[in-house]
Amino acid sequence: MSLYQFDGFFLLDKSAGITSSSALQKVRRFLNIKKAGHTGTLDPFATGLLVCCFGKATKISNIFLNSSKSYIATIKLGEETDTGDLTGQIVSKSSSYKFIEMPFIEKTLNYFIGEIEQIPPMYSALKFNGVPLYKYARSGIDIYREPRKVTVHNINLINFSDDIFKIELSCSKGTYIRTLAQDIGRKLGCFAHLISLRRTRVGPFLLENSITLENLLNGSRSLDKLLCDKEIYKDFI
Repeated sequence: MSLYQFDGFFLLDKSAGITSSSALQKVRRFLNIKKAGHTGTLDPFATGLLVCCFGKATKISNIFLNSSKSYIATIKLGEETDTGDLTGQIVSKSSSYKFIEMPFIEKTLNYFIGEIEQIPPMYSALKFNGVPLYKYARSGIDIYREPRKVTVHNINLINFSDDIFKIELSCSKGTYIRTLAQDIGRKLGCFAHLISLRRTRVGPFLLENSITLENLLNGSRSLDKLLCDKEIYKDFI
């Protein structure tokens, strides 16, 4: 397969510490692709599935940008940060998490299944008057944000130990997992923030079929097998 004739979807397992845009550009340059995009950003600290679109596939990327997604999230109790995750500054603390038991967490998680409202975080790329909210946040300016309706299809508690618990969930486009973690903490009455996030699914695309950037650059898989089989996503287009 010619490197210049890539038309389709490539599944990247993004590592932590790199932006989605930077990861995409590394893939694009390595494969010598002129036209590339992706179906939804992951925060730099997050890992997992980044669906890269090449060539003609960029024209239908919005179909998958709007599709449901699945994640594994790890949440720390007792502290809330200004970003909603481990990259931010602690703004609230509580020791009441010491009295929380697994059944209470499971019951609380059920409260967030279905259509819910979220207030988008200040540390986000959403814009106000053409300026990303995170730029206001860095200047200490808080902008009013209208609550947005999103849908959480399911949440399952994987494990819970001391002040940390892990969940797996599926949700609609536009769901902020950082905000969900924060809201869960408030509902539990002890504050919380997200300490790790791994995306496992975007629409029909699964993390198990992805490849890391390191393995791509090391040539561990032949180029003619990098693109997704069209059978995987044919029912979506």
